[in-house]
Amino acid sequence: MDKQTVLRQLPSVDALLRGQTAVTLINQYGRLQTVAALRRVIKESREEILDGAPVPQQETLLTRATAFLAAEAAPSLRPLINGTGVIVHTNLGRAPLSVEAAASVTAVASAYSTLEFDLDSGKRGSRAVHAAALIAQLTGSADAHTVNNNAAAVLLMLTALCDEKEVIISRGQLVEIGGGFRIPDVMAQSGAILIEVGTTNRTHLRDYAAAINENTAAILVAHPSNYKIIGFTTEPSLRELAALAHERGILLLYDQGSGTFLDTAVYGLDPEPTIPDSIGAGADIVTFSGDKLLGGPQAGMLCGDADLIARIKRHPLARAVRADKMALSALLATLQSYANGHALEDIPVWQMISRPLPIIAETAARWAAALRERGMDVEVVDGRSKVGGGSLPGSSLPTKLVAITHADPDAFAAGLRAHDPPLIGRIWNGRFVLDPRTVFADQEEDLLRAVQE
Repeated sequence: MDKQTVLRQLPSVDALLRGQTAVTLINQYGRLQTVAALRRVIKESREEILDGAPVPQQETLLTRATAFLAAEAAPSLRPLINGTGVIVHTNLGRAPLSVEAAASVTAVASAYSTLEFDLDSGKRGSRAVHAAALIAQLTGSADAHTVNNNAAAVLLMLTALCDEKEVIISRGQLVEIGGGFRIPDVMAQSGAILIEVGTTNRTHLRDYAAAINENTAAILVAHPSNYKIIGFTTEPSLRELAALAHERGILLLYDQGSGTFLDTAVYGLDPEPTIPDSIGAGADIVTFSGDKLLGGPQAGMLCGDADLIARIKRHPLARAVRADKMALSALLATLQSYANGHALEDIPVWQMISRPLPIIAETAARWAAALRERGMDVEVVDGRSKVGGGSLPGSSLPTKLVAITHADPDAFAAGLRAHDPPLIGRIWNGRFVLDPRTVFADQEEDLLRAVQE
C-alpha cells in the first residue's frame, strides 16, 4: 500500500470532533483551541507516517491532543520546590511571603478595598499613606514612601532631588545589578550628572570633598549588597559622609539595596547595617528592597527627611512607579510582623536563616532513609546555604545536603524540573544535591515523591 493511501486512513478533524472526548475538551479549553490541537496532532501524525510509522488509532490522536492542550493551558508562572539552599533566589521569585502576607493579598485582591479611599472623610484618599507610618516607625525616619522596586526608588529619588545637578559616587560603587541594570545608567536616566571619585578599591573622604561645587546636589552611596571588595580597601563611613555633605549644604543619599531590620551577625552571617542604623548615621534618604532580607513582596521603599519625601511624592514619576494594592497589602503584613516582634516566627526568609543545624540534619537524614528504601544511592554531606538575591555576598550558613548519585545527574535534574510541582536542586561534585533549609514542611511529601518517581 502506498503512503498516500495510508495517509487517507487518518481521521479528519470533523471526525475527531464528533466524539465525547472532543466535547469534553471543547468545554474545558474552547472550540478554537481544541480544533487547533487536533489539527496539530494530525499534521504531526502525517509526518510520522511518511517516515514509516503506522497510522495511529483515533484514541491515540485524542490523547495526544489532550496532553497538548493541558501543557498549553498550564501557567508558565507557578509554584515549585526550592531545594537549592539559596534562600532569596532571584530566579525563583526571591522571598516567599509569610502566611499573614499571603492572606492579606488574597483578602485585598478578591474584594474592593480602601486603596485610595478615606473611610473617615468618605472622600478620595492616597495609597501613599498605607505603609508610610509603619516604615517610618520601624526605620526611625520622619516619613516614607513605597514604589514598585528599589531600582525605581533610586531612579525616583535622583530624578526628584538631583535633576541636572551633580551627584558624587565612588568608582567602587558603580555596580551592575540583575538584568544588566547599572547605577551609571540609572543616574543618567534620572537627569543627574554623574561625578566619579576615588578608585575601585580606595576612595577617601578628601576625594568626595574635592569634588563638591556649586552644582553638586548630593553624595550617593550604593551599599555593596550584591558584591564585595576585599583586601587593600578604604571607604569613608556613612556617618563621615553625612557630616561632610551637611557641612557643605548637600544631601547624602543611600541606596542600601537589600535592607534589613534584624542583626544578621546573630545568625552567623556577615554583619549588615540595618535601616535604622543608616538613618541614625545621618543619611537624608535611604532606599531599600521589600523582597530581599526584608522578606516581603517586590517593593522599593524610600525613608528619611519629611520635606524630601514630600518632594519625591509630588514628582510626576512617582505615579509611574507606584506600588499596587497587592504589594502594599503584603508589605503591610510583613512590616507588622517586625513591629510586633514576630519576624523570626512569621517571615519565611528569617525562618530559614535562623533554622538550627540539628533540625536541618534531622530532615536530611529522614529524606535519605526514605530514598535508600527505594534503592537509591544517597548520602548526607556537609554543605553551605546562601542568602542570595543580592544579599550578603560571600556569606553562607552551614547546612546538611542530601547527595544523590546518578549516572546522569543533568538528566536527573531535568526530570525533576519537569515534575509537578517542579523540584529544583543543584549539581555539586558530580552529584545531585538537595538542601532542606529552603524546603517547606508541607512540600516534603511532594519532594520525596518526585525523586522516587
